[in-house]
Amino acid sequence: MSQKIKKILIANRGEIALRVIRACRELGIASVAVYSDADRASLHVAHADEAYRLGPAPARESYLRGDLILDVARQCGAEAIHPGYGFLSENADFAAACEAAGVRFIGPAASAMRMLGSKTRARQTADAAGLPRVPGSVQALASVEEARAVAKRTGYPIMLKAAAGGGGKGMRAVRAEAELAEAFTTARSEAERAFGNGDVYIEKLIENPRHIEVQVLADHHGHCVYLGERECSVQRRHQKVIEEAPSAVVDADLRRRMGETAVTLAQTAGYTNAGTVEFLVDQERNFYFLEMNTRLQVEHPVTELVTGLDLVHLQIRIAEDQPLPFTQAEVHLRGHAIECRIYAEDPDNNFFPSPGTITRLVQASGPGIREDCGIYEGWTVPLDYDPILSKLVAYAPTREAAIDRMLRALGEYHVGGIACNLGLFRRILQDKDFRSANIHTGYLERLLAEPAAAPQQAVVAEVAAIAAGVFELGQQPASSAPAAENGSSSNWKSAARQEMLRR
Repeated sequence: MSQKIKKILIANRGEIALRVIRACRELGIASVAVYSDADRASLHVAHADEAYRLGPAPARESYLRGDLILDVARQCGAEAIHPGYGFLSENADFAAACEAAGVRFIGPAASAMRMLGSKTRARQTADAAGLPRVPGSVQALASVEEARAVAKRTGYPIMLKAAAGGGGKGMRAVRAEAELAEAFTTARSEAERAFGNGDVYIEKLIENPRHIEVQVLADHHGHCVYLGERECSVQRRHQKVIEEAPSAVVDADLRRRMGETAVTLAQTAGYTNAGTVEFLVDQERNFYFLEMNTRLQVEHPVTELVTGLDLVHLQIRIAEDQPLPFTQAEVHLRGHAIECRIYAEDPDNNFFPSPGTITRLVQASGPGIREDCGIYEGWTVPLDYDPILSKLVAYAPTREAAIDRMLRALGEYHVGGIACNLGLFRRILQDKDFRSANIHTGYLERLLAEPAAAPQQAVVAEVAAIAAGVFELGQQPASSAPAAENGSSSNWKSAARQEMLRR
């Protein structure tokens, strides 16, 4: 029997917290924000119906404190917790603690999360279901000696990967045995810091694959569907940079086979709510199970745009024990969507983080543009968390049109006071290989290794031309300024150009 949720606590911050708050408001559900000292002035705090302090800025003292979050839930009377992504979203112990406290966790049950949220257990589950997966170990490695033995059986090159979490943390490529010991120690240390779990395992490194993932939804009534795929091959150090849906290389048959594999994996684990099954696709279009993310993904907006479905609404509906309102046959993909992750980091300085105060913010809009954003002019970007500022998404009938629309939107977007990666997206979207969908997981590293002089020269030339025009106008007497007739020129246009240069 369906149980209506009246109040949800969002155990997260930034743009994803605001995304869930907006979904709650649309569904008539009260929203509760939590925040650290660094986030007191954040947008998600201002937009929620209620907000409660967790603690100091470090995540281990605030957003990773499940006990404090549950205390807030009890204090405010929240019936459910939405974890967003990151932090506690894939923490099975936290999901179990919510269940024990009588608070609904908007995600899978702790038992399913333990089967699939751990990358090693997910590989065991895939083996049990007879699904294709990347060769390698299915257990966490206890020592460097064990890692050497597994790597020798698997064959170099190999990839060391964290058993918990994702986002490129705790991952190291190893091409020779001499590199293994240091990579093993570094990967374990990074995984421990990021996820509180230092377990790592080994996978065979497949050269230049495409990274393609399938979105699944499962209710408590035995229904499970897949919502097409997302192309996530544009990555830097295993961190996704651009995502799109659908993939340019996935046809109807491959989509069906990958989708059915994803559903089989979810059903084998008794999975419910939203999840994403990730695959590597080699150059012969063979696909291999990689891992499952037992949560909502950063890139979920592109799936929402091409399917017309609201994944957060559906997550809440499933948590209320309602059945999915559609069948697999009713899922249709229309058009193309591209997402750019806008980060406070400097691509020209080795992607160094760029915290600080946003002194100027001009956001993109217009037909086919969506932005999931957690920033505003005057807000100070903290150094304590992932530097994502917003997600800019373009939707159009075709991939080519979506690329052109995104380029238009990027031209409108401006963030002042801090460095960000807007210029990197312009470079990628203008690259001939990206436009022809000739991409793989090593694509961006190759592009970054190439000189970027031509695009920079074009920008310099454009600015110089504007400056020359403004200077020329400034030398003319007021009475001889060009008239605005026939749209050839105008005073407002000159003023706008001068204002652009002042910024």
